[in-house]
Amino acid sequence: MLNRLWLAFFVAGASAALVRWAGGEPQVFAAMIAALFDMARLSVEIMVLLFGTLTLWLGFLRIAEQAGLVASLARLLGPLFARLMPEVPRGHPAIGLITLNFAANGLGLDNAATPIGLRAMRELQSLNSTPERASNAQILFLVLNASSLTLLPVTIFMFRAQQGASDPTLVFLPILLATCASTLAGLLAVAFCQRLRLHDPVVLAWLGATALLLGGFCAILASLSASAINALSSLLGNLTLFGIIMAFLLVGAWKKVALYDSFIEGARQGFDIARDLLPYLVAMLCAVGVLRASGALDFALDGIRWLAHTAGWDARFVDALPTALVKPFSGSAARAMMLDTMSHFGVDSFPALLAATMQGSTETTFYVLAVYFGAVGIRRARHAVGCALLADLAGVLASIAVCYWFFG
Repeated sequence: MLNRLWLAFFVAGASAALVRWAGGEPQVFAAMIAALFDMARLSVEIMVLLFGTLTLWLGFLRIAEQAGLVASLARLLGPLFARLMPEVPRGHPAIGLITLNFAANGLGLDNAATPIGLRAMRELQSLNSTPERASNAQILFLVLNASSLTLLPVTIFMFRAQQGASDPTLVFLPILLATCASTLAGLLAVAFCQRLRLHDPVVLAWLGATALLLGGFCAILASLSASAINALSSLLGNLTLFGIIMAFLLVGAWKKVALYDSFIEGARQGFDIARDLLPYLVAMLCAVGVLRASGALDFALDGIRWLAHTAGWDARFVDALPTALVKPFSGSAARAMMLDTMSHFGVDSFPALLAATMQGSTETTFYVLAVYFGAVGIRRARHAVGCALLADLAGVLASIAVCYWFFG
């Protein structure tokens, strides 16, 4: 799957470039070559950043493992994961790590979520009998990561505030609804492919309890002012992050874990993971760079606009689609598109509100794919890409529907 996908990026880029060249834009080929080198440089920059982050967090995680915290979390969630990931034994360390990863993602703690997720992927790989082929459990974990369930999109609030929004948190509920739709679509897609029994009473109980907690959390935040939500977001994120570190250290000390030695042991693992990621990052990001520089995404946008006008639909949503089209490929490019939409149309305009909602509802799918599968050497992704892209599509469609409901 990844071999065909990688080739498809270059073929689509070459086709779009030929069309632009025939239309009198010979500079497109220079732009594509420049994009190749730019993405190669960016891959190294990302890897350097990951060296520090992975080394730090995997050091703390090693302390948590030796203190028994990860095993306790795995035992607590064993009944649920026995149904969602039946090939993972109850009490396996991967379950606790997956839970910590989801919690960090939900609170928007990306700098903690990625290292924890990579360690979880390694634990799942230890159970994989075909190392180059993604297992069912690895696919479910990756798709749920790519669906980007985030409760507190603090960075989007910050960008809206910087652009002069009267209420920076106006998009909070639309983002939450859209990202829930994305995550649910990803879960249903994987469940269909893997024949998981989501109607099992244990699964339904966990999903129902999660929905109630999310609803209560939304109700509390909806009653707060914009400044109060921003303050709560910052406090909750930083307090949670530092609280997790202190919990690891204090419980480790109580269990008489050699804290410093354990940290060094885990940090060494983080260094090894980051080093092995570079070839996968270069391969995926360079293909994405060629696709973007070729103008293929612009052609897709023009086609959607033509279809909307032909069908007689309200076409305001098309002005926000650049963010959605580039988000699976590049988080920084999607952020730039969102800011450009805010600047051009106004921060509280419909296209800008929709772009912000799309930015918060989906994830950089191909980056996640390259990092998580690249860290363990998986080359055959099976149905992971299709399910992740379906989750992205659900997030985009839900964003459009919710924004027309809230702001239309």
